[in-house]
Amino acid sequence: MTETEDKPETAGNETAGEPQQVKYSMSPGFSSFLGGNGIGLGISSYQSGKFYLLGQNTDGGLLVDERFFRKAMGIAVPDKDTILLATLFQVIRFKNVLNAGQQINNLYDACYVPRELFTTGELDAHDVGLLRDGRIVFVNTQFNCLATPSARHSFTPLWKPPFISKIVKEDRCHLNGLAMEDVVPRYVTAVSKSDTIDGWRDRRFDGGIVIDVGTGEIVVGGLSMPHSPRLYNGKLYVLNSGTGELGWVEPAPKAADAKFHAVAFCPGFVRGLGFFGKYAFVGLSKPRYERFEGLALDKKLADTDSEPWCGVQVIDLETGTVTHWFRIDGPVGELYDVAVVPGVFRPMSLGFASNEVLGLITHDEIDEAVAF
Repeated sequence: MTETEDKPETAGNETAGEPQQVKYSMSPGFSSFLGGNGIGLGISSYQSGKFYLLGQNTDGGLLVDERFFRKAMGIAVPDKDTILLATLFQVIRFKNVLNAGQQINNLYDACYVPRELFTTGELDAHDVGLLRDGRIVFVNTQFNCLATPSARHSFTPLWKPPFISKIVKEDRCHLNGLAMEDVVPRYVTAVSKSDTIDGWRDRRFDGGIVIDVGTGEIVVGGLSMPHSPRLYNGKLYVLNSGTGELGWVEPAPKAADAKFHAVAFCPGFVRGLGFFGKYAFVGLSKPRYERFEGLALDKKLADTDSEPWCGVQVIDLETGTVTHWFRIDGPVGELYDVAVVPGVFRPMSLGFASNEVLGLITHDEIDEAVAF
């Protein structure tokens, strides 16, 4: 296993002090599974400020590229050369600067450099996506809306749930997840339909909903802290975080008649969902019991005689079984998002907490036809 680490030392980052020991483990064949399918895996941890890129190393082991971005949250991969990442007060667009066949240090075949940074202030931005016109859309949780970065202001609101009466800095329903379809926002998740400040905290057990952005209608209710809605192969998948379940939604004319079909139970608070082939990549976190106690996840863990853990499980959608896993032990206990990066074997990124970003200089070819 090869690791690269980016420590928070400069560019306005808080000093992290002496690093604590973090241990990575994986199932046999996990790295070969990534390499055999020609994919990398992006993972964010807002708790530790870590943005990970995983791939298969040249020796067949696991490559772990780790960078520091304060409160790393939602990840989107519109194409193999672009990654979007929401952070504490910025939304970042990374671009891969390597062409086909190029490598860095005879190892990395993709290098994602932060090329555009949109300063939003602390909005508690969650999921992100890319619109048809190239603008970034993100879930603005503090203001209960979908938004896009503004050239002048912190953000431009694009849409809010019909039950939210106004755009105000009060996390009322805890809007969090975003499902894109053909570069259009299609569904969002919220912990409740509350329209009072912090109202969602009293609805964590079964107040969760999925909303159709186009119609404003609630598609399904009765969920427990749902996250990470995704459209894949004609189905709307969602993570029912408070029960630890990956599942899909069977819609009905009335939301009360819609059904959530569980595919698999995971031993943790599930957030972050990506797909490749017949597999789902599900992020797991250790629950913060002082905030999330009393959820059905507690009983499910007790019934299965299991302890919650932090990492990613690869689940076969046809059988609901776990085929591979990646686990993080130590001070990192919570993840937010997981995304598949297609067409790469050994990806890396650059952050602002080391001098690497100062020395990697690339440029386009000169355009001789340009006239001033």
